[in-house]
Amino acid sequence: MSDLPNQDEPGLDRHAWASEWESLQEDLEDRPGETLPALVDIVAEMLRGEGYAIDDPVASEGEEREVLDDFREARRIATIVSAGGDVDPGDIGAAVEGITAVYDTLIGNAD
Repeated sequence: MSDLPNQDEPGLDRHAWASEWESLQEDLEDRPGETLPALVDIVAEMLRGEGYAIDDPVASEGEEREVLDDFREARRIATIVSAGGDVDPGDIGAAVEGITAVYDTLIGNAD
């Protein structure tokens, strides 16, 4: 995983995050459940770097709330998977879609 965001060069962080994300795409196709936690970790770093309060459920509203709701649900599923819990493949697929939407939003906002 990359280090904390570089406040002097935020574009470098985005490039690192995008590189990490892309490096996981093949694994995601073959093993979505096993790859989901790594995707969630990347997006968590991105959200923190953009100033989102990812652990404060009342700190968000509007579009930010939707982004954080998608992130939190994906993180919930990833936590269950990481703990060896039984998760329906449909729930894993929905979590991957949700975390991908958050990633796309953050990358799109970076442009």
